[in-house]
Amino acid sequence: MIGLVMAGGKGTRMNLGDEKLLLEYKKPIILQVVDSLKNSNCFSKIITITSPNSPKTKKLLQENNIETFDTLGIDYVNDLNSILKTIDDDVLVTSGDLPLLDKEIIQKIVHQYNPQKTWTSILVTSKFLTSIGIESEYFVNFSNQKCHYSGISLINSTKITSLENLDENYIIIDDKRIGFNLNTKRDYDLLGTA
Repeated sequence: MIGLVMAGGKGTRMNLGDEKLLLEYKKPIILQVVDSLKNSNCFSKIITITSPNSPKTKKLLQENNIETFDTLGIDYVNDLNSILKTIDDDVLVTSGDLPLLDKEIIQKIVHQYNPQKTWTSILVTSKFLTSIGIESEYFVNFSNQKCHYSGISLINSTKITSLENLDENYIIIDDKRIGFNLNTKRDYDLLGTA
């Protein structure tokens, strides 16, 4: 299985003078995410997806000998699609803005991978997100609950020809290690209390 870390976004909702994934939580958040994948021992390779939107993040990754893959930085779907076209393997993709991610939650997610499913998104319930003080705009109704994307998916890339009209499977895991992502300055301020 290959681990992909999305690290090419603009982070515009943070209203920062610098790149979001360089924010510190024990260490730069992007390094925390990459180390979580490495320490899980679940992946044959870990690749970070960068773009012209994240030049300092890319520089930090390269200085730490972490493989990068350049995209155009159009948006999440286009950036992810550009690398998935080059991969013929099972994939875990995660957002680079999950500061509480650790090896145990990665192992738990990977153990739920079903290669018969083309795409499995890991969700957290709206009720859970509210309980940890996080808000999210994007949701899906699943299992009679309002749920939100965690930014983590399990993908059988051999079954993908296009990211359009995919049959998406869902797994709910209410855990702050995947529910706590940084989309706003308020989220970063909350991190200090996590």
